[in-house]
Amino acid sequence: MTSHRSRQRLVKKLKSEGISNRLILDVISNTPRHLFVENVLSARAYDNTALPIGSGQTISQPLVVAMMTEMLIRKEGFPRKVLEIGTGCGYQTAILAQLADQVYTIERIRALAQPAMNRLYRLKYRNIQFHHGDGRLGWKEHGPYDGIIVTAGAAQVPDELVTQLATDGRLVMPVGPSGQQSLRLFIRHQEGLQSYSGCNVEFVPLLEGSE
Repeated sequence: MTSHRSRQRLVKKLKSEGISNRLILDVISNTPRHLFVENVLSARAYDNTALPIGSGQTISQPLVVAMMTEMLIRKEGFPRKVLEIGTGCGYQTAILAQLADQVYTIERIRALAQPAMNRLYRLKYRNIQFHHGDGRLGWKEHGPYDGIIVTAGAAQVPDELVTQLATDGRLVMPVGPSGQQSLRLFIRHQEGLQSYSGCNVEFVPLLEGSE
């Protein structure tokens, strides 16, 4: 269930679905997804499916993780400083940490935030800073960010996140009402945001506050 063969089967699936960036595929292949789910679900860790992680949240489908990560790439390469809204179990965080120089990640649910931080430290990711709080507000003191990834859906991008995005920076987020969300890429230019639509997705809602 954690074998090289299982991971390669997942990578093959991602490639067949259109993921082409070799570096992202290698990072996904080398990241132990079974350590980010409960033991009873570890046999399904390398299936291309979302899995529950508690508190009404899920670890995203690997294909969605790969797509969102690939959408952050610019002509000059991967963003150096990335803000992640929604740490969850830390799997997407781990993927980003292997591609960016620095990752800032926010989780609103304390019951998820602390275990994710402990897990990522045990796995020796040292370029991540953690914050428990309201992801809609971002993390202003460390901005602007070259890339922002939001792992929860909303009708529109929160203004606070837009202001924390650097010029030519990229923001990836599911946008739309429940049942009608699409993955969107926003690029901030001097004159405003340019938007690109991706595939249909279904994410948990981006909620205010923390718990």
